[in-house]
Amino acid sequence: MSIVIIGGNERMVTRYENLCESYGCKAKVFVKENSSIKKKMGCPDLLLLFTNTVSHKMVMNASQEAKRNNIPIRRIHRASTAALQSVLEDIKGEEK
Repeated sequence: MSIVIIGGNERMVTRYENLCESYGCKAKVFVKENSSIKKKMGCPDLLLLFTNTVSHKMVMNASQEAKRNNIPIRRIHRASTAALQSVLEDIKGEEK
């Protein structure tokens, strides 16, 4: 499963990626919008938005791209590894 994470803390990017990897997921993390996310996002299985640490513009751009490609979106307010882990647990439970 591939996941794109929008938002979060810069110093936590490696932790997000490692946690996703431990659940068998490949993650791309975009903390800041350097250029167009649309081109870099690809077509993941899930789009995850950390809403408290991301700009409104990034949320809108990523959401529009997800809707265009029928990608499910999960929104989490906190950008912690515990919050990410709870989402990954939910996904793991849904796959069974």
